[in-house]
Amino acid sequence: ECEEVAGEFNGLQKLADQQPHLLAADLAILLEPSNAAIEAGCQGTLRAEISVNGVRAHSARSWLGENAVHSAVDVLQILVSYVPRRPIVDGLEYREGLNAVAINAGIAGNVIPDSCVVTVNYRFAPDRSTAEAKAHVEEVFAGYDVAVVDLAAGARPGLDRPAAAEFVAAVGQAPAPKFGWTDVARFSAMGTPALNFGPGDPSLAHSADEHVPLEQLRACELQLRTWLA
Repeated sequence: ECEEVAGEFNGLQKLADQQPHLLAADLAILLEPSNAAIEAGCQGTLRAEISVNGVRAHSARSWLGENAVHSAVDVLQILVSYVPRRPIVDGLEYREGLNAVAINAGIAGNVIPDSCVVTVNYRFAPDRSTAEAKAHVEEVFAGYDVAVVDLAAGARPGLDRPAAAEFVAAVGQAPAPKFGWTDVARFSAMGTPALNFGPGDPSLAHSADEHVPLEQLRACELQLRTWLA
C-alpha cells in the first residue's frame, strides 16, 4: 500500500472501508511536503487519453497513409494555447493546469502510425466537481475521442472549521493553497477537516534534488508538539 497508485491500493482507503472508526477525528494533519508551512485543501486530478486516428501505410509510400502523429499536433496546439484558471477558493488562489504527460504511437520504424494517443493531466481547483472537470476536458477536446482513465476530487481549504482554525492559530502562519492531490481529499470526503503540514519543498517533488531539510523536520516537530500540548 502506498499513496501514488490506484485508489484501491491506498492504505487510508483500506482503513476507511474496513475500520472507519480509526479515522474518526476532529482534524487530520497530513505530513505532505509544504516547506513546514500550512497548505490547505488540494487540487483535483484527472487523466485522460486523447486519441487521434490515421491510416497505416509503409513509410516508403507515406502518401498512401495518414500519419496520426502529425495530426496530433492539433491536440498539442490546444494545450499550448490553453489558459488555465486561477480561481480564488475560500480566500486562497489555486492555479490549474492542463498538460500532456505522455504520447504513445507507432509500431515499427517503417510504418506510418494509424493511431496516436496523447495522455493529458488536468489539475483542477477544488471549486470544481469531478463531473465539471470531466465536462471541461471533453469541451476543450471537442471532436476528439476522450477517455478518462483516472479522476479524483479535490478538497476545499476548510479553514472555517474550528479545529483547522485552531491549528492555524497555533502554528502562526498564513496558510497557502496546496498544488497537487493529497489524502486531504480523502479525509474531506469523510467529513473530517484536514490540512497539509510537513517538511520538504513541494516544488522539488519528483526531481533529482528532492530532499527534506533537517531544520524543517525539527520545526514541524516543535510546532506539532506545541499544538498537541
